[in-house]
Amino acid sequence: MIWSLVRSVGAVLVGLVVAMVLIVGLEALSSIVHPFPPDVDPTDIEVCKAHVVRYPAWFLVVAIFAWGLTTFLCAWLATRLGLRRHRAHGLVVGTILFALAVMNMSMLPYPIWFWAGNLIVFPLGFYCGATLGGPRPSAADGSGI
Repeated sequence: MIWSLVRSVGAVLVGLVVAMVLIVGLEALSSIVHPFPPDVDPTDIEVCKAHVVRYPAWFLVVAIFAWGLTTFLCAWLATRLGLRRHRAHGLVVGTILFALAVMNMSMLPYPIWFWAGNLIVFPLGFYCGATLGGPRPSAADGSGI
């Protein structure tokens, strides 16, 4: 029983750690493609807001797909690693990532279409990741046709 819990929590934690690594990588790429101006403090929230306003639209479109792909991959991974490949592991990871994305978007002045894109892509990504990572239907139960 305890090992089941350890495996489930571990699967969720691995999914979140991989998400963190991928998001840090995306942010590093972001700082190369759209760097902060020289001589500004990137820890100042007002500077960050002004920086986000200047993001090119193409970059935000790429960000929507990159965040969605990250959510998909991490939900899939957590589901695959979880006990009996239960979809709940991926759904938990996806829900946490979705909540963090909403928190991020609410603090910065992203355009409404960016919000809309993420409100579609995140749930779709973690639902598909959890579903595809879940158990395969078997021919014995009649659902494997």
